[in-house]
Amino acid sequence: MHRIVAPALAAATIVAVGAGSPTGSTPSGEAALSTAKFTADERRETLSYWTADRMRKVAAGVELGHDAASVKAWRGEAMKTVGRLFFTNEKGQDSYCTATAVQSRNRSAVMTAGHCVQLPASPGNHYSSMVFVPGYTEGKRPYGTFVVRAVMMPRSWEHDAKNDIAVAVVDPQKGEALTDAVGGQALAHDRKPGGKVTVFGYPDSQEQHGERLMYCGGTTSKTPDGTQSVRCPMEGGASGGPWLADFEEKSGLGKLVSVNSSGDAMEGGSVIRGEVLGPVADELHAQAEQL
Repeated sequence: MHRIVAPALAAATIVAVGAGSPTGSTPSGEAALSTAKFTADERRETLSYWTADRMRKVAAGVELGHDAASVKAWRGEAMKTVGRLFFTNEKGQDSYCTATAVQSRNRSAVMTAGHCVQLPASPGNHYSSMVFVPGYTEGKRPYGTFVVRAVMMPRSWEHDAKNDIAVAVVDPQKGEALTDAVGGQALAHDRKPGGKVTVFGYPDSQEQHGERLMYCGGTTSKTPDGTQSVRCPMEGGASGGPWLADFEEKSGLGKLVSVNSSGDAMEGGSVIRGEVLGPVADELHAQAEQL
């Protein structure tokens, strides 16, 4: 069964704070992109809204089963670039995904899945009250909270639920840009499936409830629909988490070749699918660098 690896939702519905104002779609080169920006007032409200207690409660009441034995808690060097992306969805519910700081000229770009910032095939339904917390672990925010000032996704995701990728651009914190504080992963565009990757995410499984970074490894395979898959059965909340090729445990760095998008139940295990980062991702990243 093919399904979206859904964002984690809080048990209770809340009123959204600071709905974002979409700026419309911008055709550019090989891709047509859509951007939503958040005002300064909205961003101030968002930072006040996402307290440590609220973050811990997002997945506390959710029970989505257990992760497979192949999914383990990360206990290596601190993964500064990977964190939780908190937001409120189109229904005003607290939710979260996983996201990754990536190298960019503005030193402020975060890569995640399209369904973590925008309801698929539903133009204008961008999520709001969005913050990125790199290195989140059991309520601790060692590198602070970075509020999102804009999100950008392919218009094909907003209108047709295709190309499940997005970039969030964050404000500096205390005058320091995101990747100056935590570093950034390099993007590897057009990396053909077939190589080994390490997959990271914050699944909202019964054991972890999104409070710890989890990982597993495998070899990617090409899928009939042009995406790629890897055997790594994480639960919801891992959406948007990075697939890192050439990963070095000591530095915590590799090359980002995809992000967690959807899951397939298969005999003998489960896989996660992700996009192959091609021209659409290239244009998305290039345009987000200018925000």
